[in-house]
Amino acid sequence: MTAPIPPLGALTSPHTYRHWAHLIIGGALATPYLMASLVLASLITDTTTPPTPTGLTLTLALAIGLTLITATALIPATRTGQHHLAHALGILHDTTPTSGRLRPTLWLHLHLTIGLLACIATMVALTEAALLTLAPLDHGTATPLTPTHPYLGPPLALLWLLALIHTIALTGRLLTKIAPHLLGPTPTDRLAAAQAHAHRLAERNRLARELHDGLGHALSVVTLQAATAARLLDTDPDFARQALTHIADTARTATADLDHALGLLRQDTPTPRTPPPDLTHLPHLTQATRHTGTDLTSHIDGPLDHIPTLLSRETYRITQEALTNALRHAPHQPLTLTLKTTPTSLTLTLTNPLPTPHRPRRRHPTRGGHGLHGMRERAHLIGATLTHGPHHDQWTTTLHLTWKDTR
Repeated sequence: MTAPIPPLGALTSPHTYRHWAHLIIGGALATPYLMASLVLASLITDTTTPPTPTGLTLTLALAIGLTLITATALIPATRTGQHHLAHALGILHDTTPTSGRLRPTLWLHLHLTIGLLACIATMVALTEAALLTLAPLDHGTATPLTPTHPYLGPPLALLWLLALIHTIALTGRLLTKIAPHLLGPTPTDRLAAAQAHAHRLAERNRLARELHDGLGHALSVVTLQAATAARLLDTDPDFARQALTHIADTARTATADLDHALGLLRQDTPTPRTPPPDLTHLPHLTQATRHTGTDLTSHIDGPLDHIPTLLSRETYRITQEALTNALRHAPHQPLTLTLKTTPTSLTLTLTNPLPTPHRPRRRHPTRGGHGLHGMRERAHLIGATLTHGPHHDQWTTTLHLTWKDTR
C-alpha cells in the first residue's frame, strides 16, 4: 500500500511537480485524440444541423479514440518516448525499456486518460480557488463554493489548492508503482540484459588477459635482455648487439599485441588490424627468450599449422605466460620446453630448476600476480588440462589439449 503523504510533504517535494508535469503532458497529448474522435463520430452519426451529441456519438467517439491511441502506441518510437518521458520526470527509475507491446499500450491509455482528468481537475481547481480568493473583494461573485461569509473564501481557496496538490501527489505515486510493471523490462529483457552484461565482463577479462600476457611477457623479456646486454657489453659485444636487436623486435611485437587489444576496444574497428600470435610464432618466442641470457632448450615434435586457430592462439598465450613466470621467479636458470602435437591433440611441458632454499625469491617490478590464474582461465576456456607445481627438483608446467579432427 502507498504510505500517507505528510501535510506539507506534497507541497514541498519536487516529485509532486514533476509528476504534475507528467500528467499535464498526458492531458495535452489526449486533447487531439479527444477532438478528432468527437469530430469523426459526429460526422458519422449526426444528420442534424448543427450536430447534437448523442449516446451513440459519444460511444463511437470513445471507440475511435481508443483505436487511435492504440495505433499510436504500437509505433516503436512512441514506446521509447513514453519510457524516456517517464524516466526523466521521476515516474520510472529503470533505464532499460520493455520490448513488449501490450504493456506500453496500456500505459499510454492510462497516461492519457489520467492526464486528461488531471488537466480538467487543475483548471477547475485553479478557477475555483481564484474566485474564492476574490470573494471578499467582489460580493457579487457566485460560485458553488462561495461561502456565506465572503472572508472565508481565501482560507477555503488554500484548502482547495492543498487538496489538488495532494491529489496530484497521490496520483503520481500510484503511477510510480504501476510504471515499472507496464514500461519496465520483462523477465526476458532482464535476462538478455544480464547476459549482455556478462558478455561485456567476459570480453573485458579476455582483453585484460591479452594485455597482461602479451605486454607482461614483453616487459619481462626486454628487462632481462637489457640487463644482459649491459652486463656483456664489454666482454661479449656481439651478444650484446644481438640482445639489443631483439629488444627492438620484442617492442615491435608488444606494439602489435597492444594494437590488437585496442582494436578490439574500438567500436569503429570491426576486426583487429593485427592478428594475435599463435603457435607458429613459437620459434620467435623461444629465440627472444634465449636472448635474455637464458639457456632454453626447445623440442617441437609435430606440425603446428593444423591446430585450430583459437586453440593455437590460446596455447601460445599460455606458453608465453609460463615462460614469463619462469623468467621472473627463476631468472637465468635453464629451461626446457617440449611441445608434442598429433592430428587431434597437443601436450606442452615447460620445466625449470627450483630456486635453492637459501636464495631469496626475486620480485619483478612488472609482476602482477595474475599469471597462473590467467593460464588456468585460458586452459578452462579451451577445455584443456593445466597442471603446474614442483616435481622433485623441477618446477613443471604441463598443458594437455585435445580436439576433434574436422578434416
